[in-house]
Amino acid sequence: MTQSARVKAGPPALIVAGPTASGKSTLALALAERLGGTVINADSMQVYRELRILTARPTAEEEARVPHRLYGIRPAAEAASVAWWREQALAEMAAARAAGRLPILCGGTGLYFLSLTEGLSAIPPVPEAAREEARRLLARLGAPGLHARLAEADPETAATLRPGDSQRIARAFEVWRGTGRGLLAWQREGAQTGPARLHGLPWRFAAVLLDPPREALRAAIISRFDAMLAAGALEEVRALGALNLDPALPAMRAHGVPELLAHLAGRMTLAAARERAVLNTGQYTKRQATWFRHHALSSSGAAPPDTHIIHARIEGTAQFQESLVPGILAFVDSGR
Repeated sequence: MTQSARVKAGPPALIVAGPTASGKSTLALALAERLGGTVINADSMQVYRELRILTARPTAEEEARVPHRLYGIRPAAEAASVAWWREQALAEMAAARAAGRLPILCGGTGLYFLSLTEGLSAIPPVPEAAREEARRLLARLGAPGLHARLAEADPETAATLRPGDSQRIARAFEVWRGTGRGLLAWQREGAQTGPARLHGLPWRFAAVLLDPPREALRAAIISRFDAMLAAGALEEVRALGALNLDPALPAMRAHGVPELLAHLAGRMTLAAARERAVLNTGQYTKRQATWFRHHALSSSGAAPPDTHIIHARIEGTAQFQESLVPGILAFVDSGR
């Protein structure tokens, strides 16, 4: 564990980050029990109430052991934005601090963490007409078609997006359509909000990054998806499909949802749906791991000036390690 230069004062908070199926929730729970913490969800899919099984939300028993916040609080019909999550997370962090508990942010959505450590970019609100146009075009052209349209209007942003990433392509298109400027152009202007603060003091973050080997992670993905099927994931997706939601909504793109919906519609066998879901999840975890290695939560990343980040990387199997405790305890004690 290496430590960046200390900044004065500020309340402490922990970040437990890593790719899907790396064991984040187990580690966050162990740390919360040891340190008197509140676990705050930082996963963009676990906020949706209809997807407890497929997003591997903490069980009722786990939630009873320590306080858990921001899990299953938003309907699948309403897309959750980074700005919305940041506001909710800051409120829960302040509440945890007021109760004498340590905020422990747990998840794999890197942009959520950056919204706290660096702030949100100064992108103005997008008119609803632009958002609706993006959705219509996505439904008509598909993600690759909308990506091609975006490449004509905003080639710089389009070059950073995969042609199949429907959610991010639609977001980039609506920003260009609604503001007349590309998403990357707005992001270069820097943060609008700045790093997260409490009573004028910057929160100080200790980041624990889980980074299991690829083979171990793939085995965990397979085991977890099979457990989800046994626990009723198919019925969960059936109920979600019965809501007749816009397929472009984030919840409808959660890992396993499109594949199981295809099976329920008779377009794919269950075995094929399982294989495709495991493959897609594995590809996503590779992108997650790459993202974490190249951004501020990595020991090679540049920590924002108003944060204090301890970097710890757990390689091999994702397990709680007693060797982490002294450094984390010293960090927490320094803010009391």
